[in-house]
Amino acid sequence: MIRGVEIVEAYLSRVSGIRWTDIVEIILLSFLLYQILVWIKNTRAWSLLKGILVIAVFILVAAYFEMSTILWIVQNMFGVAVTAVVVILQPELRKAMDELGRKNIISSIVPFELGRNPGEGRFSDKTINEITKACVEMGKVKTGALIVVQQDQSLDEYERTGIDVDGIVTSQLLINIFEHNTPLHDGAVIIRGNRVVSATCYLPLSDNMALSKDLGTRHRAGVGISEATDSLTVIVSEETGKISVAYGGKLERSLSGESLKEKLKTIQNKPEEENRKRILWKGRSKSEK
Repeated sequence: MIRGVEIVEAYLSRVSGIRWTDIVEIILLSFLLYQILVWIKNTRAWSLLKGILVIAVFILVAAYFEMSTILWIVQNMFGVAVTAVVVILQPELRKAMDELGRKNIISSIVPFELGRNPGEGRFSDKTINEITKACVEMGKVKTGALIVVQQDQSLDEYERTGIDVDGIVTSQLLINIFEHNTPLHDGAVIIRGNRVVSATCYLPLSDNMALSKDLGTRHRAGVGISEATDSLTVIVSEETGKISVAYGGKLERSLSGESLKEKLKTIQNKPEEENRKRILWKGRSKSEK
C-alpha cells in the first residue's frame, strides 16, 4: 500500500510537480469553503456578506482613482471592522461551534458516559411511557407544560435557574408539577436520563420570525432551547391542549400520544441489537402461547 502511494506521488511529481497531499489539501479546503458558504447562507451573515461586498467594491473604486483619504480611513479602520463583524455575528458563531460539537467525532471514538446501561439508551421505555401519559392527560384538561429532555449537551446553566427536584420520572410527578397554582408549575422541567432534575427553569426564547404569530411564550421557549442545545422539548398548550415537540430549532404541532413516543425514541439512542432482540423475544412469546 505504501509502495503504491510512493509510485503515485512520484508520477504526479514528474507530470506537474503536484503531490498527492496537495490534492487532499485542495479537497479539504473545498469542503471547508462549501460548509462555510452553506452556514453563511442560513444565517444573518448572508446579509452582512452582501454589505461587505458592496463596501469592497467601493474600496476598489477608491483605489482605482487613488482616493488617498478614503484609503487611509479604510486602512486604519480595518482592525475595528473585523472586531465589529465578530461581535455582530457572535450568536451565529456560537451556534456554529455548538453544531460542530454535536457531531460527536471524539465521543464516537472515546465513550464518555461509561456508567450508562448500554441496553437502555439515554432513558428507559418506562420514562417514555410516563412522559407520554402525563402529556396526554394534561392535554385533556388543558394544563400547560414544558418538558426538556436532555441528550448529550449539558443543560446545567438552565438547571441553575430552577429548583432542584431529583425525582424518578412518573406521570403523577409531572402532572403535579404543572398543576395550576402550585409552586413549581411556572417554567420548564428538565429531564436527564430517567430523572426529573429541575423544575421552574427559565429557557431562552426563539427569535425565529418564521414561527406562527399565535404561538405563546411557552412554545417560543421550547423552540429556543432546541436551537441552543441538542435537547428535545415537549410542549402542551394551555389554550388548546395540543402536544408539540421542538427539536433542532423546528416545531411539530398537534402530535398524538403514539407520535410523541416515536419522537422520544429517536433520541433514546438504544442499540439496534437490543431492539431486534426485543422484537424476536416478543415473536417467540407469541408463538409459545
